[in-house]
Amino acid sequence: MIDIRSDTVTKPTPAMRKAMADAEVGDDVYGDDPTINRLEKLGAEILEKEAAVFVPSGTFGNQLALFTWAKRGTEVIVGEEAHIIQHEAGAASVIAGVQTRTIPAPDGRISRKALEGRLRKRDLHYPPTSLICLENAHSSGHVVPLRVMDEARSAADEWKLPIHLDGARIFNAACALGVEAKEIARRADSVMFCLSKGLCAPVGSLLAGPKDFTAEARMKRKVMGGGMRQAGILAAAGILALQDHPKLLAEDHARAKKLAKALSEIEGITIQSENVETNMVFFAWPPAGDEKTAASVVECFKAKGIVINGPESGLFRFVTHYWIGDKELETIIQVSREVFKTGAA
Repeated sequence: MIDIRSDTVTKPTPAMRKAMADAEVGDDVYGDDPTINRLEKLGAEILEKEAAVFVPSGTFGNQLALFTWAKRGTEVIVGEEAHIIQHEAGAASVIAGVQTRTIPAPDGRISRKALEGRLRKRDLHYPPTSLICLENAHSSGHVVPLRVMDEARSAADEWKLPIHLDGARIFNAACALGVEAKEIARRADSVMFCLSKGLCAPVGSLLAGPKDFTAEARMKRKVMGGGMRQAGILAAAGILALQDHPKLLAEDHARAKKLAKALSEIEGITIQSENVETNMVFFAWPPAGDEKTAASVVECFKAKGIVINGPESGLFRFVTHYWIGDKELETIIQVSREVFKTGAA
């Protein structure tokens, strides 16, 4: 089956599977796993951070950052469409015990003016701001320009607040912006980034930042149940992900642009953004507004060997990744032409 629901569906490469089988391991809770230690050192060096901590997932890493930076009862500022708000099950209130306050952030862009209207000092009636969260690349598929991140950095510095970056797809953002990932990371105090998704490792993310921050995060990772013992088996794949896969993301982006162009030529389809920046293509097909029609579209694709998600808020999302080559892309385009004919579903 060709799976374009997300880049989270990527499977490890044969080289990763071999590295995992041969990985040297130890007890990571004791700090004895050499492969974990190499991965954390490599991730920190790539982003030019002092240290990094291996965590099971991106959500875990984001929530660990909030748990580490923000005192209970304080307020964290986050974009209203950010992954931390939309897709992390309200974890901030459960784990860190903080209040999240959303801010308008079209395509992930948080302006200094918008921040100034949200930041608060401690008062009898409301909690103080303890952290600002950014996201790049954004889960909408868009990339936030560095100058926009600089606006948030300027406001954070003035208020003496840390910035945490949800950089789950930071290497996609770096590819789209034509910069190294460290250029994005230096605008934030801590960064979470995934080794899975476009980088193809089967499990895991890293949370990087200052040494004192990561030391505290390591303690709180244990509190959250993230001490994973002989996790070097997973880290071995993560090392290859960081060494070999960032340079391949440009191919995913190019195929997404080609897919968007082909879809835009199908009658009735409207591409959500004229500028596809990463590996995600969002589009509307009005007949799928009917629940039965939407379900039928999903089944039609499945019958032809392609797995897709139904529309969310009226939009389909097709995602290219390592396992979507030129042959698979042509199949997706051809099946789309067949299924999205008026009334075909």
